[in-house]
Amino acid sequence: MTTTEQLTGERADLLETLRLHRGFLRQTVVGLTDEQAATRSTVSELCPGGLIKHVTQVEHRWMRFAVGGAEAMNSDPVDWAGQFRMLDGETLAGLLADYDRVAAATDELIATHDLDAAHPLPQAPWFEPGASWTVRRVLLHLIAETAQHAGHADILREAIDGAKTMG
Repeated sequence: MTTTEQLTGERADLLETLRLHRGFLRQTVVGLTDEQAATRSTVSELCPGGLIKHVTQVEHRWMRFAVGGAEAMNSDPVDWAGQFRMLDGETLAGLLADYDRVAAATDELIATHDLDAAHPLPQAPWFEPGASWTVRRVLLHLIAETAQHAGHADILREAIDGAKTMG
């Protein structure tokens, strides 16, 4: 039995909610080819595979923050434009495998890390200057981010082949 299977209470509820929204996001790409997953099916720059890639990177970066603060979060360079699209050589299967790996690491971290541990947020125009977030707040942010992008992916998928993955 893994650490996350033994969880109860708040941790179990938070992780169950994150897993639910991860599942909704994953459902939006079931049956898509790599070409379809890379398709920009609306006027937006977004594609289903790019959203999987983005959410994976966001979750990874925020878990780095949860452990080591803003410095750890920002220690890897970010391709802000490329994270929303599938680049040459990337496959949907590869992106989903990366997502699974990051999700498993997040689940284990949340199962054991102090949810009240806090770090000052990185300096950015969208964060209140001097604010700190707890690991709990980071997890709530990840739930919201994943849910929001699952909705985006549902719209993109419907525009690709008419599939309605959430309704």
